[in-house]
Parts: sequence; C-alpha cells; structure tokens
Amino acid sequence: MTEKCAIERRSYPPGQHGQGRQRTTDYSVQLREKQKLRRIYGLQERQFRGVFQRAERRTGVTGEILLSLLESRLDNVVYRLGFAVSRKQARQLVGHGHVSVNGRKVDIPSQVLKTGDVIEVRPGSREITTVLSALDAVDSRGVPAWLELDRTAFRGTVKATPTKQDAAVPVNEQLVVELYSR
Repeated sequence: MTEKCAIERRSYPPGQHGQGRQRTTDYSVQLREKQKLRRIYGLQERQFRGVFQRAERRTGVTGEILLSLLESRLDNVVYRLGFAVSRKQARQLVGHGHVSVNGRKVDIPSQVLKTGDVIEVRPGSREITTVLSALDAVDSRGVPAWLELDRTAFRGTVKATPTKQDAAVPVNEQLVVELYSR
C-alpha cells in the first residue's frame, strides 16, 4: 500500500465517532466466525444453515462434523484436488458440467462426496486453460492427505473422510455452533 492509503494512516474507522470505544460482544465474535466460514466456502446463509442442521443431526462433535461436511462438498473437493484455483472457480466448473463423479456427469456443486468416490474432469473439458493452469499450480498448494490425485488422467479419489485438521481453516467452529444454539 502507499502512504496515501487511509487505512495505513489511521487504524480507526472514519467519521466523528471513529475513535470511540470498540465493544465486542460474544454475539459479534460468534457472528464474525460464522461469516468467515461462510465466505471461505462461498455459501449463502440458507445453504450454510442447511449444512449446519445436517451436522447437528449427526452424532458426534457438531463443529467437527460441520467442517467435515463443508470439506466433503464437490466444489471444495474439485478445488482441493487442484482442478481450479479457487472455490468459486471450482463451483463454476461443476455447475457447467465439466466434472463427473463415479463416471456420471454432475452439475450440483453442493453434492457431498463419500469415501471411494472418483472425481474427474470430463474428457471434452481437459483442454480448458483454467484447468490446465490450476493443475500446474497444485504443486505449490499441495493435495490434502484425504484425497489422491492422478494428474495424467485428470482424476482424483476420496480416500477418507476429512477431519478438522484436514480443513485447515482459521475458524473457531465451536463459536459457530454456539451462535446457532442461541
């Protein structure tokens, strides 16, 4: 940033009351964590609430199940395998029908994958420049241990169910659970 940048010059919000006391309530901290998680995975509120309700119905730690469900979504797996440079791009690839799961064309980004599912870029879509450039960049980002990538065949396999450690997102999921438990 340059020296003219307002954020660099002043670390407080603009206006008459910008330097006033900043109060952070428990609710605001919880809401910020939820919004952060929503934005990371690119979900609308209604979609996110549906994923949370599914996680809540399962037995176990709700926060960890929530992260596992979010990581298991098809758009996220396409991103993690390196077929796209962002989750948004992965969502678009899936939505436009460039991806198949277990040999069947799928265009629903929210599909939750299970262990053993095979994800591949369809043969007609393997020449797309965004897919090729994303696969070249996958070495720097790496592929998670719960996924297996075969670059030459444009294919990936889900080896295991993702855990909280596999998600590696800077979010306290327990605060999200507390927010929805109000």
